[in-house]
Amino acid sequence: MKVIPTDVPAVMRIVPRRFGDDRGWFSETYRADVLAENGINIAFVQDNQSFSAPQGTVRGLHFQIHPVPQAKLVRVLQGAILDVAVDLRRSSTTYGQHVAVRLDAEGGEQLFIPHGFAHGFCTLTPNTMVAYKVDAYYSPEHDRALLWDDPALAIHWPVAREQAILSAKDKNAPRLADLPHLFD
Repeated sequence: MKVIPTDVPAVMRIVPRRFGDDRGWFSETYRADVLAENGINIAFVQDNQSFSAPQGTVRGLHFQIHPVPQAKLVRVLQGAILDVAVDLRRSSTTYGQHVAVRLDAEGGEQLFIPHGFAHGFCTLTPNTMVAYKVDAYYSPEHDRALLWDDPALAIHWPVAREQAILSAKDKNAPRLADLPHLFD
């Protein structure tokens, strides 16, 4: 398993090794010791899974605020996504910057997103299934969203606003400039 920093160093790409033969392949998708050796000391407490039937479904950008922020380890079980993490840590030199990584079931790559980041994705194929681990339980009262296509974020989404399939929450989320100071 390789752990590779991205352009926003707190966000890491996790690339599991696959061992194949004529039956298929085997892969270790999670190793706490390898992640810890790379500075990711997280105790995950909940696994989540989503299924999106249509291509162009956008989920996010979501995050939880203190006292229950969530770190995530995201992977695709079926299909492909553009996975995005936006830095909301005001004291960070990468505040407002994002990482966008294609994740797909075929490659098995994962993305680690620490506390203080908004997270979302857009499905690149129909019938996409995403699984992710979180280190804090879901808390509706601490759940927040950031407008997925805020021009200030300069995210190059693979779907136009008019064609994106979104929840009402995601359509009406605030822009980065309208968020209060949430993370240091």
